[in-house]
Amino acid sequence: MIKLTQYNRRALYGGIISAIIMGLGAYFLGNISGYEAKVLIKSSLPGINTLCNTIALASATILALLLTLLSVSSRTESQLTKEHYTHVLLIAKIDTAIFILAIIFFQLLNIPITEADNVPSTWYTTIYYVSLALSSLLSGGLISVVLMLFNAVSSIIKIVGLGVTDHPLVFKDKKEDANDKLDLK
Repeated sequence: MIKLTQYNRRALYGGIISAIIMGLGAYFLGNISGYEAKVLIKSSLPGINTLCNTIALASATILALLLTLLSVSSRTESQLTKEHYTHVLLIAKIDTAIFILAIIFFQLLNIPITEADNVPSTWYTTIYYVSLALSSLLSGGLISVVLMLFNAVSSIIKIVGLGVTDHPLVFKDKKEDANDKLDLK
């Protein structure tokens, strides 16, 4: 089980709330018939394909940015705790999963289902709602990853750029802590 920090929980909650808000939009459309769903799928397909492409591109870019973040992290004068690298690893894992799901979803949407004659009309309603749900989840996941990346980058800026030494991600030597306690007496 992955231990989530306060920052990661906030980022994940942000993504979940975003996905729920986007999903509620589909819910408020109400019950639609198979024919209406088929028409809506045809009209929403280009937008969902663009969304999948954008999410895949953003995910790949974020993975590249994580390499830069690791490079900056390793060159700092302050030693960073394992927690920082655990954060970066978690971002990479979630981002990779979102990238894979976006590519799979993009490929599934490129099947010309609305052109097929042997698909029952009742399936279109299910396909429509599933496509909206998946696009909401992918969007919410990307929002979570961006928020987690923001937290990691802002921590590095505080440590490297601003020289904050009492940050929770800065490794403190136990000898220094013992000396600090002795000085307080």
